Amino acid sequence: MEKEALIPKHGGYRKLKSFQLAQLIYDVTVRFCERYVDARSRTRDQMVQAARSGVQNIAEGSQASGTSKKMEMKLTSVARASLEELRLDYEDFLRQRGLAVWAPGAPYRDELIARRPTTADDVALWVREVGLRESNGRGGRGGQDAQSTGSMSSTLSRRPNKAAHYEALAANAALTLIVVACSLLDRQLAAQAKAFEREGGFTERLYRVRSRGLKRD
Repeated sequence: MEKEALIPKHGGYRKLKSFQLAQLIYDVTVRFCERYVDARSRTRDQMVQAARSGVQNIAEGSQASGTSKKMEMKLTSVARASLEELRLDYEDFLRQRGLAVWAPGAPYRDELIARRPTTADDVALWVREVGLRESNGRGGRGGQDAQSTGSMSSTLSRRPNKAAHYEALAANAALTLIVVACSLLDRQLAAQAKAFEREGGFTERLYRVRSRGLKRD
């Protein structure tokens, strides 16, 4: 039986899919805000800070897990809440401009997820590709992609502005990534809770390690 360490392995957050995706969302949000959100708007700072909070709290929670499982869960929960706040900001952005939010299971959502972008450049390239496809009349899926709030094609017909087209694609791409990240964090929190129930926290671990040491003496 492997000897239990007083302070187990911790950190390693860069390998977590949730951290990698949160970092991508942060990069995408910074770029999105620079392009589409007024620099004088408080919303711009709030979106960037919410995205940053998602990244930072996942990292801090992973690092804190060595001595406090409770703190790990707390910080992971803060990361999840920050991304939920960011999700609402993107949804508000679309709603206030009369642009549609893609419904769950929409083809473009699935297409972006299957593409597995790792950088903001990957996401921007995908948005451009889809934008060109739509502009050339080869998309053919706008209505399916916007089941929840009406047809994307009808939205674009009301707002023929090309910029609005790309705003909608970029915001929905970010929302798609956020939905996946939130799902990953939900599973991460559930796993952390189970580990805490099974193993306890630092105090319980300290007691077990000390007890074994006294028995050997």
